[in-house]
Amino acid sequence: MATLPIASVSSSTMVFSMKTPPFPSIPLKHPYIRNSYNHLPSRRLALFQLGSVSAIPQSEFLGSIVSGKSENTATAIKEQDALNWVKNDSRRMLHVVYRVGDLEKTIKFYTECLGMKLSRKRDIPEEQYSNAFLGYGPEDSHFAVELTYNYGVDKYNIGNGFGHFGVAVNDVSKTVDLVKAKGGKVTRDPGPVKGGTRIIAFIEDPDGYTFELLERKPTPEPLCQVMLRVGDLDRSINFYKKAFGMELLRAKDNPEYKYTTAMMGYGPEDKNAVLELTYNYGVTEYDKGNGYAQIAIGTDDVYKTAEAIKLCGGTIILEPGPLPGINTKITACLDPDGWKSVFVDNIDFLKELE
Repeated sequence: MATLPIASVSSSTMVFSMKTPPFPSIPLKHPYIRNSYNHLPSRRLALFQLGSVSAIPQSEFLGSIVSGKSENTATAIKEQDALNWVKNDSRRMLHVVYRVGDLEKTIKFYTECLGMKLSRKRDIPEEQYSNAFLGYGPEDSHFAVELTYNYGVDKYNIGNGFGHFGVAVNDVSKTVDLVKAKGGKVTRDPGPVKGGTRIIAFIEDPDGYTFELLERKPTPEPLCQVMLRVGDLDRSINFYKKAFGMELLRAKDNPEYKYTTAMMGYGPEDKNAVLELTYNYGVTEYDKGNGYAQIAIGTDDVYKTAEAIKLCGGTIILEPGPLPGINTKITACLDPDGWKSVFVDNIDFLKELE
């Protein structure tokens, strides 16, 4: 897989390298995600300090075994402390970031067809990009989408790893009719989900990102899902439970259709946005494209978050620390499948919104 180079540093944006599967060549001026978090030089954060144990004089060999066992015990204790902290951390999915080819067109579609509200928007001409945040409530309490437009880039490869965003609506059929009336694309007409009774439909936004419409009773969080495909579901569930502190809300195997899903999150599905992980039988790798970018998650301590992620086998691609200019503390990582997430200090995030 090709390695994307590190982009330039600025006071208003953060970009960093990540590995992605190959995708069709697109002449991007800024092929990396631009968002509210800057890149800063990496700083090494020590995982844990392990105490040393003297060798037993009777045998250097036996002494090394005893010392190794003692160190392993100390490490296990430290790991458990870190994982316990993760469980008690105050975490919430803040927003999901992806690239679009026409910002105004996408904003119009989301507001008119999906009923989202534009919460903030900004243009950064010196960096040749613009972004906008939309959702169903204030960002300090609701999940949002962060749309990024890079000047002169009107198309992206979404790949086949990203699945869809989920939006809960009172009446799927009415929403589909509205989408059709506005010229939107419906890829699955309203009807029961495979193997169930819940009414759903699928539509595509102007850039080809899929949205699943789920018929539900009124909910405080209509923007309710981000679905990503993974190559080993058990491995992913274990990682998100331990490293991210998410709960496994439910899982369902669908042998007739050869796929299994798991809902992960920080609270009940009817009140919170969740991460839907999908495993298709026999498929272990996916093309992530260059459209979808990352999920941002709030935390009380980005340093402890990074420690826990490392302990659980995750890859830190941006060491924890404050960003130049705005001093917001963040850290960024990759999960076992290479999906990117950014953790943002909760207090600093609220200050940004002010």
